[in-house]
Amino acid sequence: MERIYTEEERYFKARKRVEKLKEFYGHLTSFILANTALLVINLMTTPENLWFIWPLLGWGIGIVMHGMKVFNYSPLFGKDWEERKIRAFMEAEENKTNFKK
Repeated sequence: MERIYTEEERYFKARKRVEKLKEFYGHLTSFILANTALLVINLMTTPENLWFIWPLLGWGIGIVMHGMKVFNYSPLFGKDWEERKIRAFMEAEENKTNFKK
């Protein structure tokens, strides 16, 4: 029951994926530049107190989540899980419809 995509649909999907990759790499670049600047500022002003780690960790969690979404990596809710849930919902809907007849 797999859908066959036209060339135009495949191009549109690929283009959206490239846009998402481009956004991720922009996000990653700003993460690296901003956190490098924060590290330098921290070491020049208060080297005894390493506060730059907190924004690095917070933003780092966001980068990891963004990367997982862009690269379709989900250890808990992967493609297999999605397919099983879709089938379960379809079967439940079909059973409900058959029951009403």
